[in-house]
Amino acid sequence: MSSHKIILKSPGEVAKLKKAGEVAARILMDLGAEIQPGRTTREIDQIAAELFRREGCKNAFFGYRGYPGQICISVNEEVVHGIGGDRRIENGDVVSLDVGTIVDGWVGDNAMTVPVGMVDPEVLKLLAATEESLFRAIDCARPGVPLADVCAAVEAFVRPRHFSVVRDFVGHGVGRSMHEEPQVPNYRPTWKTPRLKPGMVIAIEPMVNLGRPSVRILNDGWTVITADGKPSAHFEHTIAITDGAPLILTERPRIALLEQLGITL
Repeated sequence: MSSHKIILKSPGEVAKLKKAGEVAARILMDLGAEIQPGRTTREIDQIAAELFRREGCKNAFFGYRGYPGQICISVNEEVVHGIGGDRRIENGDVVSLDVGTIVDGWVGDNAMTVPVGMVDPEVLKLLAATEESLFRAIDCARPGVPLADVCAAVEAFVRPRHFSVVRDFVGHGVGRSMHEEPQVPNYRPTWKTPRLKPGMVIAIEPMVNLGRPSVRILNDGWTVITADGKPSAHFEHTIAITDGAPLILTERPRIALLEQLGITL
C-alpha cells in the first residue's frame, strides 16, 4: 500500500481531531454506564441519540453507507456493526460499543467492550487481553516504525493466550472521513506498509475472538458474528503520530485491567 494516499494532518488539524475524539470518548463512557441487564440494545441506541444531542455534534455512523443505528452495539458473539434492536442485555453478557462523532468536520472514533454482571472468567480474560493488545500496539506507534510492526503487536499479544484475531475487518486512517488510508489490520500484513510519520492519524481497533477467527455477516447486511458463536471483544482508540510518543485522541479511562476485572491472565 503506497503512502502517498495517506493524508498527514497539521498540528492544528490534530487539535481538531482531538476535540472530536474527546467527545466520542465521553459519549462512549457515558453509554457504558447505561449497559444494564434487562435493557434492549435499541434502548441503548436511543440513549446514544440523546447523548449526541447533548454534545451538539454530528454522528459519524448514522446514515453512513445506509447504516441505520446511532452507534454499533454488538453483544457476545456479535463482533462489530451490531444494530440496536429487540435483543435484551442479560447478566453474563459482554457488550461492544462503537461510537463515531463529527465535530467541526473532523471525526472521532472509539470502541470498548463492557462486561455485564457475572461474566465467565475466560471471557473476562478475552476483554483484558484485547484492551491490553490495543495499548501494546499504541506503544509501538512511533515515527519511523513500519506500520506492520504496530499491526503485529496486537496478534503477538493475544495469540499466545489462545485468542484469535479477526482478519476480515481492520483499523484505518481517520480525518475528515471516517475511513482513510492506511488500513490497520490486527496482524502483520503481507503487503508493504508505510513507516509512521508525524501527522498520521490512525484508528487501531483489535477485534479478538474467544474461539476461531472466522466471522460471517447476518442477513441485515451489517452485523458481523463469530462463525463458531463464541464471544468476541473490541477495543479502539484513534491516535496521532507525533515526533515522540503517540497522542491518544480518544483518551478515556481503561476498563479491562486485570485488577478491575478481578482476574489474572
